[in-house]
This record gives sequence, structure tokens and C-alpha cells, in this order.
Amino acid sequence: MEKQDIVNYFSNILEKEKDVSAGMAAIRTLLEVLKHDKSETVQELDSNLRAAGDAMRNTDYPTTAVVSGCELFSRFVTLTNLDTASFGECKTIMLQRGEFFLKKLGLSRGKIAKLANNFIVDGSRILTHSKSRVVLQAMQEAANANKRFEVFVTTSSPDSSGVEMYHELEKASIPCTLILDSAIGYVMEQVDMVMVGAEGVVESGGIINKVGSFTMAVCAKEMKKPFYVLTESFKFVRTFPLNQRDIRNDFKYPASKLLSDLSKEHPLVDYTPPAYITLLFTDLGILTPSAVSDELIKLYL
Repeated sequence: MEKQDIVNYFSNILEKEKDVSAGMAAIRTLLEVLKHDKSETVQELDSNLRAAGDAMRNTDYPTTAVVSGCELFSRFVTLTNLDTASFGECKTIMLQRGEFFLKKLGLSRGKIAKLANNFIVDGSRILTHSKSRVVLQAMQEAANANKRFEVFVTTSSPDSSGVEMYHELEKASIPCTLILDSAIGYVMEQVDMVMVGAEGVVESGGIINKVGSFTMAVCAKEMKKPFYVLTESFKFVRTFPLNQRDIRNDFKYPASKLLSDLSKEHPLVDYTPPAYITLLFTDLGILTPSAVSDELIKLYL
């Protein structure tokens, strides 16, 4: 597939399937590239997959999960010993692995929702930030189990993604209130917990997520409220930011802005250190932030 074909396929998924995250769309795109690839060696195929990943990163969609998803997909299908008579047989096995990998990830959100569901009890008041598909599913499952709880959702500037989350919760008949981002401190004393998603989980056990997540985590820590993160394991990314300035620019800004004066651009994500996170609910189980590095090592072995 040509570069533009890859970008079009990736963009098409995200435009037509609103329930699909950028990371999952990237993995589906790589599987399509693998199906049409005409490489004759594993090394050439790996190079083509990396080029496809770079093409998707150069779009204005969130790239943190695209990077981690592409790395894990390539690792899973190409970096295992393949004892076959021909490259054609080898590629068939890779395709089978790729489809298995995608199918397994497709079940992740449901697993996470079930784990988090146990922490939502009658009378709970939950604060969330931006729009997270996995957080939304966890809340929908809790509502389907006849649990009575209330949700506060931040507007989530600058793209107002929290407004979309608010409307989704309303559709599910879940009592919810839309609040200003600046009202986090005011509302925090009223809630029992914070539940957010993540664009990426870094090696320290911290998260990269919609800007404002760090502010919410600091406030939750100060007011002794648990800060829970719900995220799929394909978002575990091999990076170790030390502070906000240390986050990769391609994670913080859209690709179209990277050549402009970034000092005048507003970052789309921030970094929440592990000290502010209570637990991470993942398809690998419920993890403490300190356990993330061990899981990352297992994923990339």
C-alpha cells in the first residue's frame, strides 16, 4: 500500500467508526498493510510496517496509542522465530498472528469494564475527564447492573471532548453533570473517586492523557480521593518522561503544528506521574503503577 492509501484507510476507520480509538485503527491498518505487502524478507516487511506507522503518526489524530500499538503489533508478528520452508508460509503465520492479536485486543475493553465495574457501588459519585471509550463502557455496564451512581464530566477544553462524553452518558440514562475544567477543585470534595482513560501508559507507571488530567490527579491526591485509570495494554508505550516538558512533541501536538513555533501552541496532553495514580485497570488485570514496568518488559519480550 502507498503512503496516501495507508493514511486514507486509517482516517476512514476513525471517521466512520466513532467507537474505535486511534490505536486500534492503527493496528487494523497495519494488518491491512500486511495483507497487501509484497515483501520477500522479514526485514523488508518490518521496514514497511514501520513506514506505515510513521505515515499514521503524521496525521492530526492522537499519536501516543498509535506509536505503542504499532510497536506491539510489529513485535508480535515479526520478531518471533519462524521455522518455515518459505517466506510465503512465514507471512501466512504472521497474518494469523496479526488477526489473533487484533481479536484479543477487541476483547480488552470488556475485560477492563468488568474489573472497574466492581468498584462502582450504589451511591457512588464519579468525576471523569474528556471522553474515554473504556470508562464509558464501564459506566454503561454498571448502569445495566442496576447500580445507582452519578457522574461529573469536565468540558475538557480545548476540543470539548467532555461534552461528547456527557451526551453519551445521557443516552445511557446515567445521571451526569457537565462542569467547567476550572471547577475540578470545587467538585472534588463531593465525589468518591476519579476515573479517567489514557492516551498512553509510560514505563514509570504514569500516564499521558488529555491535558488537565494531571491537574485533576493532583487535586484528587490532596483531597484523598482515589484516582483510577482504565486503559488497554496496547497503550503501554516505551517512553519515560521526567516532567511535562519531557513529553515527546509528537505526543503533545498535532503533526500539522510540529513545524510551527511550539511555544505558542497549546499541548493536547499532559503527564500524570505514578505517585498520583491509585490503580490501573487493564486487560492484564488490576495493576499498581509500580507493576507497569514489569508488564512492559513481558509485552516486548
